[in-house]
Amino acid sequence: MRSSWAESRATVITGCCGPLTLGRSFTRGILIANRLQLSLVSAEELRATALGLDIEDILPESLGANVLLSGRPELTQLPQGARLLFPDGTGLICEGENLPCTGPGEVIAEALGREELSTRFVKAAKKKRGIVCSVEREGRISEGDAVRILIP
Repeated sequence: MRSSWAESRATVITGCCGPLTLGRSFTRGILIANRLQLSLVSAEELRATALGLDIEDILPESLGANVLLSGRPELTQLPQGARLLFPDGTGLICEGENLPCTGPGEVIAEALGREELSTRFVKAAKKKRGIVCSVEREGRISEGDAVRILIP
């Protein structure tokens, strides 16, 4: 049977807080669903947002991102249900767009000493803020990992 899922690829540039080990279990070792949400952003969308704000760059940690990907310039456009698969079998499922808000704008504004950036961020990051994912299969995400993206 032929799959109706489209496939694309991206690469993990960095786990913004170091390598991520994902998964939880009860004390008896039984795996349970993990509704923890991770924030993923793309280097290309960060660059586009920075250009919209007339600044050099935006650090993913300024947005509270857990993972920075490269090679998927339209990451935010992934539909709910898209799956991101990593080399060791780790699986994430896209829960949807991470909508822009003033919080990250305030972090950027404070870091650069430019108060106006806090309100300009929302418009500049529209449809470029990244996605939130939940863990579908536990594992480890490391810098340099190739990411297979399956789109329903």
